[in-house]
Amino acid sequence: MAYDKFTVLKSTAVPLPIENVDTDQIIPARFLKATKREGFGDNLFRDWRYNGDDTPKTDFVLNNSIYSGKILVGGKNFGSGSSREHAAWAIYDYGFRCVVSSFFADIFKNNSMNIGILPVQVSDAFLHKIFSAIEADPNAELEVNLPEQTVTILATGESESFDINGYKKHNLVNGFDDIDYLQAMREEIVAFAQKSRY
Repeated sequence: MAYDKFTVLKSTAVPLPIENVDTDQIIPARFLKATKREGFGDNLFRDWRYNGDDTPKTDFVLNNSIYSGKILVGGKNFGSGSSREHAAWAIYDYGFRCVVSSFFADIFKNNSMNIGILPVQVSDAFLHKIFSAIEADPNAELEVNLPEQTVTILATGESESFDINGYKKHNLVNGFDDIDYLQAMREEIVAFAQKSRY
């Protein structure tokens, strides 16, 4: 399944300055029964977003209308816990295309890149600067440049580089998942197979 191509994303951001956010908090286990990657955004951070009677918790950031955008900024150690792919699905389905943190759990990081979400790992100091910029102005924008591998706070011009696996970068820039990547090489694979017959 192809995803939106990711090159340069300029957007406001939603701040979630909580450390050690695990995948059960991102999408509780009781919502994992579906097999299609649709509808999970409704239950993103479900137990933090809603009371027992399904009324929104007014103090949770996703219920605060002053914050919006395609970038989620989380605290250190984002996506720890179980390996459920549904956590990445929920974030994507909600509308986020990038998550910024100072540390990601490896499995969550890979699950995210596999479906078109860019996890951007920055230093603790730069993460603090991002949170401060959003606190000063909820409309502050970030620019995430995947080809250049930089994230910039546009209000201040401060920027930091981030690392990414070359294969995953190629797929994100082209909007590929692993199968799309192979299909894009179909002619080369067929040619190699035919050559290998002899």
